[in-house]
Amino acid sequence: MRIINEYSAPTPEDLMQLKDRLGMTGNQMADLAGLAGGEQWRKYTGGKTPRSMSAQMLFYIAAQLVLEPKQIDSIVAKMRELGAEII
Repeated sequence: MRIINEYSAPTPEDLMQLKDRLGMTGNQMADLAGLAGGEQWRKYTGGKTPRSMSAQMLFYIAAQLVLEPKQIDSIVAKMRELGAEII
């Protein structure tokens, strides 16, 4: 079951607007996206050839912005059930 069949990544400008709307720092956006730090986030928002954000990463960001903490806890519990070790 695929949820997303076709995908076009947000532009670097779209991602910068999201950061501004949320009032977050680059490090906070990196945390939201599951990245190592602000320098990794900047690879999606600037430079000569910015990276294209995968649908999975954007889904991860969107889920955290939309779902209630209890729902996220249920997903993490399912991930553990499937064999993941999450600290």
